[in-house]
Amino acid sequence: MTDKPTNLDISDEMIAERRGGIGKMPDDMPPWMAKTIVSIDKFNKTIGNIVCWITIPLILGMVYEVLARKLFLAPTIWAYDMSRFLYGALFMLGAGYALSKGVHIRADFLYRNFKTKTQGKIDFWLYLLFYFPGLIVFLYMTTIFVQESIMRNERGMDTTWMPFMWPIKSCLWFGIIFLLVQGVSELFKSYHAMTKGRWPGQE
Repeated sequence: MTDKPTNLDISDEMIAERRGGIGKMPDDMPPWMAKTIVSIDKFNKTIGNIVCWITIPLILGMVYEVLARKLFLAPTIWAYDMSRFLYGALFMLGAGYALSKGVHIRADFLYRNFKTKTQGKIDFWLYLLFYFPGLIVFLYMTTIFVQESIMRNERGMDTTWMPFMWPIKSCLWFGIIFLLVQGVSELFKSYHAMTKGRWPGQE
C-alpha cells in the first residue's frame, strides 16, 4: 500500500518566484521606475550568466588535484588557493543576481503570511535603514582593503604558492557594487508592493 502524496508547502518558493524574472512592469508604475528595474535586473542577469562559467575551472582544478594526489602522489600547491578564490569569486560576484532572484536566505516563516502591502513595507524600510547603510560602510572598508592589498603586493600565507590577494579582494568590492545596484531595483519593487499591494511581474 502506498501513501498518497501530500500537498507541499511552496510558500518560500513562491516568495522567491515573485522576483524570479524580468517580466512586464505594471501599467500604473512610473515609466522611469519600470525602466530602471528592468535595466538593473537585466544587468545583473548578464553578470550572473557570465559568473556561472567560473564553475568550470573550479571543477576542473579540483578534479585535477584529486587525480594528481590520489593516483600519482603529486599534490599541487595551487589547488587549495584556487578553489577558495574561484568559489569566493563565484559567490561574491553572483550575489546581486541571487538577490534579483530572491534566493538569499531569509526568515520567511512569518513573512510569508503577511499581506503584500505589509511585505512591501517591511522590505522597503529594511532596505533603507539597514541594507544600503550596511553595504555602503562595507564598500568603504573593502575599498581600503583592496587599495592596501595592491600597494603592498599582499600575498596569501596559507600555502607555499603564496598567491596575490588583490584579485579576490577586488571581487568582493565588485560584488558589493552589484548588490547596491540590485538593491535599487528591489527598493522600487518593494515601494510598488507597499503602495499598490502587488509585486511587479505578478499582476
